[in-house]
Amino acid sequence: MTEQPYHLVKKIGGARYEIDTDRARLDFRVLHAFLVNSHWAKGIPLAVLERAVQGSMPFGLYRGGRQIGFARVVTDHATFAYLADVFVLPEHRGRGLARWLVGSILAHPGLQGLRRWLLGTTYAHGLYRKLGFAEPAGPFSFMERLDREVYTGPGLAAEAASG
Repeated sequence: MTEQPYHLVKKIGGARYEIDTDRARLDFRVLHAFLVNSHWAKGIPLAVLERAVQGSMPFGLYRGGRQIGFARVVTDHATFAYLADVFVLPEHRGRGLARWLVGSILAHPGLQGLRRWLLGTTYAHGLYRKLGFAEPAGPFSFMERLDREVYTGPGLAAEAASG
């Protein structure tokens, strides 16, 4: 499925903010600097992040042309989407930007009609509940297969040497 351009502008307190899906605008230095230290992607190598973004629908959040936030959606464009790597840089929080970013993603024309949206969060349950997310009803539960050493193990060294 071809991604259509998606660009939104909002003024908050005299400042102009933008959400854009243009991959060329993404500042991987900002993305990597934040995500490599996050609790969910700690240690992620830049090459892995670039590959993850390439396989996703990226949404950049900007102020004055500079990237200040990000989120990406992993989807089949038919039934399912996973919202990942949502962040707003700390100095820009408290202005409703994360809510605007996630709400704008949920409103994206190419992401309508999906049966299920998933995300993982440690501390932002309140934000996501305001946007219609809830814990799955029992007996439904998630399972995961997690490799906490993937970014530091021998497989990564072999990948880096071949890349």
